[in-house]
Amino acid sequence: MDKVCASAAEAVADIPDGASLAVGGFGLSGIPNVLIQALHAQGATGLQVVSNNCGVDDRGLGVLLAADRIARVTGSYVGENKEFARQYLSGELEVELVPQGTLAERLRAGGAGVPAFYTPAGVGTQVARGGLPWRYAPDGSVAVASPAKETRDFHGRTHILEHGITTDFALVRAWRGDRHGNLVFRRAAANFNPLAAMAGRVTVAEVEELVEPGELSPDEVHLPGVFVQRVVALTPTQAADKAIEKRTVRA
Repeated sequence: MDKVCASAAEAVADIPDGASLAVGGFGLSGIPNVLIQALHAQGATGLQVVSNNCGVDDRGLGVLLAADRIARVTGSYVGENKEFARQYLSGELEVELVPQGTLAERLRAGGAGVPAFYTPAGVGTQVARGGLPWRYAPDGSVAVASPAKETRDFHGRTHILEHGITTDFALVRAWRGDRHGNLVFRRAAANFNPLAAMAGRVTVAEVEELVEPGELSPDEVHLPGVFVQRVVALTPTQAADKAIEKRTVRA
């Protein structure tokens, strides 16, 4: 039951080229930065990433992107990353844009064993009709476009079929966790982290504070250890290393 790994490097050592990854975080809040850095050092390439966004140019998943390690991104937000835009528009990167709530539910559904579900989000747009550019050709034409989605009416309203997402691995960050993999997320970090953790077949969690089994009350556990296979305890320095995309203060 002890799922603690000796290091982040050990925890990501078996992630192969071409693996699919669900990665927690929202912007730079709650990102598993230590695991991402370890994966960068490990060298896996051709990764297929599912995450709300792809970090910024020099932080988070942006580090893997700049090193040409990511082949495909499924996400909701592509701002704050110039290299992401360059690779996408030049045809180097395949991108599937998904409405944010739909992405969250697709991850949750995959983790819960729900293969697909209907939602009204995207009805009447290219999300439903298809034709969104997933990959551009070098000449600027669309090389790969999104397919049309199945529709069905419920109570007089049209819905589209969306598929649950499961991935080979998931990388997440938690505030507290025990050796059995039970996790507690703090404030804004409880964004896509629990959902990404559910979707991964092998989930690796970096925790700011590692506690012994029994120290966490069942009432405070946000994600039970059944969804987590590996735990990495961060050092105080690693736990305190948190970036802010845009800091705004009063004069």
